Parts: sequence; C-alpha cells; structure tokens
Amino acid sequence: MGHSCCKYLGERGPSPANSLEMQRVLGTQLLPGPQERSEQESLRSWPQPGSCGREAGSQGAADPVKLISTNALMDKLHLKYAQKPWIETLKLVRLCMDKPPRGSIHVTPHHPLLSCLEKIQRTLNAKSLSTVMTRLEFLSKQMGLKSHISPNGTVCYLTSDMFYVEVQLEKDGKVIDVKLAHLGEAPVVCDDLVQLLRMKNYDAFGKILEGLLNLYQIPGNSDMKAKVYLALQSLEKDLYSMSLLYRTQDVNRVTEVLHGKAGHLVPRTGGTPMNIEYYLSPYQVLEEELNPGSQVCGIKVFVTVGSSNTTHKLPISPLIVDSQAGDGNPVFLPLTDELSMDLSACFFLTFHQPFPMSSSNIQEIQKFTGVLIDGLKVASLHALIVQFTLNDEYKEDLSMNNSCFFVSLPDCPKHGYFINKGTEKSGALVSKIPFTHPKCVPAIIEILRHQVTYNTLIGSCVSENTTNEDCSELLYFEVSPQKGTSFSISFQHPMGESLACVVADVLSSRQIRCSLHTNPQDVSLNCCNDFITRVMERCMSVPLVMRAIFKNAVTMKVDGEIQNMDVISEQNPEVTCKQTASSNSTGANLSGASMQNSGMEASSSTASTECAICDISV
Repeated sequence: MGHSCCKYLGERGPSPANSLEMQRVLGTQLLPGPQERSEQESLRSWPQPGSCGREAGSQGAADPVKLISTNALMDKLHLKYAQKPWIETLKLVRLCMDKPPRGSIHVTPHHPLLSCLEKIQRTLNAKSLSTVMTRLEFLSKQMGLKSHISPNGTVCYLTSDMFYVEVQLEKDGKVIDVKLAHLGEAPVVCDDLVQLLRMKNYDAFGKILEGLLNLYQIPGNSDMKAKVYLALQSLEKDLYSMSLLYRTQDVNRVTEVLHGKAGHLVPRTGGTPMNIEYYLSPYQVLEEELNPGSQVCGIKVFVTVGSSNTTHKLPISPLIVDSQAGDGNPVFLPLTDELSMDLSACFFLTFHQPFPMSSSNIQEIQKFTGVLIDGLKVASLHALIVQFTLNDEYKEDLSMNNSCFFVSLPDCPKHGYFINKGTEKSGALVSKIPFTHPKCVPAIIEILRHQVTYNTLIGSCVSENTTNEDCSELLYFEVSPQKGTSFSISFQHPMGESLACVVADVLSSRQIRCSLHTNPQDVSLNCCNDFITRVMERCMSVPLVMRAIFKNAVTMKVDGEIQNMDVISEQNPEVTCKQTASSNSTGANLSGASMQNSGMEASSSTASTECAICDISV
C-alpha cells in the first residue's frame, strides 16, 4: 500500500506550484541531501514489484542479486525515513490529498492516495483524539462535506450548505455528544449518532450522513431546498397527528402495526427518516406474545422527499385540524397558496429493498395518488416474489418452472413445490411510491398490507433447498397464479389417483377465502372450505395448510378402516386380529415415515412454534 502511494507520486510528480507549497510547509528537510540522492538512485535501480515475474517469464531465470524481496524494500524505506518526524509525513500526505497533481480527489474516486488512506482508516482502531478527528475528517471528504475543528481541538463540525453535525469529544477521544442542526434550526442532540460513534461504527454513521444529504438532493438554490425540507416537516407532523387520532389508550404495538390506518409510526431522529411499520408475520406476532418487549421488526417503509421531473403542489404547513369527520377520518385544510407551494419535488414511501407488487395494485395506488410510479419494469409476479424471498436479483431468464423448492415440516413428509410463474407479466419491483398529500398514506398502507399478504403466502413455498439430498418420501405441489390476487395449489389426491386443487383468493390483508376442489369420484378429504380458510389466515403458510389437509386425510382413512374392522368383526370374529394388524400398519405407513424424516430436519423449537401458530390444524 505504501509502495503504491510512493509509486504514484514518483511517476506523476507534483506540479511546480505544489512543490513550492510543500517546501514552505515542510521546510528544507524535504529537499534530499547528497546521501539521500544516492539512496534514491539505488532505489530506482531496484525492480518494481510485479516486474520481476515478467522479466523471469521473458528471459528465463533472473539474476538472484536483482530479486530483492518486498520486505527488504520496506526495511530500506523504514531506515531512510526513521529520523524524520511522523507529523511531517502526515502534512505531506494531507497536502497531496488537498491539492493532487491532476484534478480533485472528489472528481477521481479511485485516487490512489484516497484508497490507501481509506484502508488505513478502516484498519486503525480510532481511540485517541487525533485518530478520531482524522477519521471524521476523512468521512467528511468521502461524503462531500466540509470539516472544521474548534480551536481547542475537541469539537469537529461536519458542514454543508443546509445542515451541520457537531461532534464533541473528550481529550482522550471519547464521544461526549453529537448534535444536528438544519438551516435555521437550533442544534438537537442525536442519541443514535452518539451511540454509533461510541461503538466506532463509522460505516453506519456515514450512511446517516448520506441520508441527510439525500434530503436536499433537490434542484435549486438553498432557499428552494429549505422549502422542500419544510414540506417534509409538515408531512411528518400530519402523519404523527394522524397516528394519534387513530390510536386508543389500550392499543398495543402489534395491533397498531396490523390494523392501524397509519400503521406504527416512528418519528425521524437525526439522519434516520420517519418510518411506518405496517405488517408482522404470524411468527413475529407469536414471538412478541411469548417475549413481550422484544420489539420484533416487521415490514416498514420510510417517509422521504426527493426530486421530481414535474412540479407538484406540496403542503408547507400542517393540514390536519383537530376535528374529525363523521367516519372517524381526519379533516384536512385545503391546499391554498398560503399552505402550499409548487416545487420540483415529491413525497415518497421508500422501501428498504425493491418490493414485488402486482400490476393491479400499482394501478390502484397511481389512481389514488395521481402520480405515476417511474422506472417500472413489468415481469412475472411469482418470479419476482421468488427472487425477493431468496434476496436475489431478478433475472428474466430464470427458469422457475423447472425448479422445485423443498420444504421440511414436522409430522409430515417433505414437500416439493413447483411455482408456476404464469404466462403474463403481472407485476413489477417498486423501490418507492410517490405521493403529494398526507391523506394518501392510509390508503397506500392498506394496499401494501394486501400485497405483502399475497407475497407471504407465495414466499412460504420458497426455500434455498432445491435438491432432495436424502431421497426421502415427497409430496409434490404446483402453485399457479389465477385471476387478480388468487392462486391455486394442485396436488395428487392422497387417497385417489386424480388431482385435487385448493384455490386461495386473498381478498385483503385480513380476509382470505379458500375452496377445495376434488374429483367427485374420489373419496372426500374431510376438509371443509372454512377449515382450510381458518388455517391459512392463522398460519399464512401454504405448506402448513397442505400438511393439515393431508393429516386429516390420514385420520379419516384410519378411522374408516377401524369402522370396517368393527363391522367385519361382528360378522366374522376370527379375522378381527388380522384386520387390526392391517389397520395399524396402514396408519404407520401413512404417518410414521414422515415422523422419521422430519425428526432429523426440523428442530424442536421450530416444531413447537408451528404447532403454536397452527394448533387449529393439529
């Protein structure tokens, strides 16, 4: 690393102006003496790292005298600069970084000095005051911010045209406080920033600085950017008031997340945007019930503001009045010229990662907000859900119809799911949803809940296991898209040779309607539609629903054989023992093998959790 820096300076060299300035800063000690010049000549005669291999390849065996190791080269450099103060070397590096020979470092992100310094900063454990200050200064350069240090050397300011961050340190480098101030506002203590710096988590601290910068990525001057920030503040106040209107005294966090019109709202702190949590899976709800206060993290969106290609009328003052309408919804003031302003910006509900949505839900949101969602690339919704579940990027050539996902469950043979992506491109990945008025948020949240319910059911059939390594008993299913937010699960009848099918229609995030379809000539599966619906609504898992259906079929078959045995025993008592043995053998064959398979693949905690969630099916 040090050699690359020296090589860079040696090959390109500083400009004459920079050379004079370096002489003034560092003094005559930078000018080499006769002995140093001779050492430099000897260093030039040494082969460069990497050149020895090329020479050896072209000329055969190289001269051993010329093959000087890297360690010898570093020892030579250490001996040369051992008598010079380290502070002068730091001054030289900083001077070269501030005024590089060819353009600014910010213009060339892969500047050798900058990359070397970044590696050094990541390696060093910033403990002393000087190292912490150096790390903060380097971070400000990376983010395009300016840095200033107080005269006493214990306060570092990271500033931009629209905000500044004040970091207060002790003499030993410990963080005392971190304050944030936007343009025209008083500084506010940010506890989250304090904790990040105390934990030396400079990467997360840098992401928050990046989030602060993104607040003002709006075309225009400082006054225009201040208006956009004012609009964001007005939106946040209205959303917070809206959450208070919908909240009752006895409501808990889980109820607020799942049923609150504005979800569970967390205000913006420091550089972390306001977020709205709107969905928890049944497993997360169970964990919250078993461990109160665990604060499991559900699915959320972030409330942000950004630039727009078109001008929108955005509120610059809170619009909610204290009274409510007869339907319990808040009353908003009209967007007058005093309360709004035309800006080249828009509000956004931003996802942590691109979220799969159906085309129908996207159109419904756009119709309600009146703002188009840009950058959409339509594709198969099921393919997008699979990629989202596997945390992978979408690939158009993904051959999902030939992929089988294996899911292991306790008390049941292993399931193999073929997910049919269909013939229509019925969905797209959405990164953020634009809107211009706070009244749009509750409707968007409800649509997102509907979508995540559908995605959760399809995603429950997806696993990273695509091979059946143990060659165990398998039950195969095919999941196919139907009209709207409906899908079907096809499988072979457990007591017949024809196919059976369960059609699930996701009406909303709180209502699912299931129907079982079988061949009239086959034996009934002893599962009514209401039973299947209750299991799916409670578990939100297709494999658990299928397990419940097959367990009921096994129970019904065993009970039927027992009844037949009783009838036969009345007519012919001599064959009672043989029929009893046959009945027991049938039950063992249908369920015993699955118990053996699942005992090796599912932990006891997973089994107890699934039974606790889906005890209705057991």
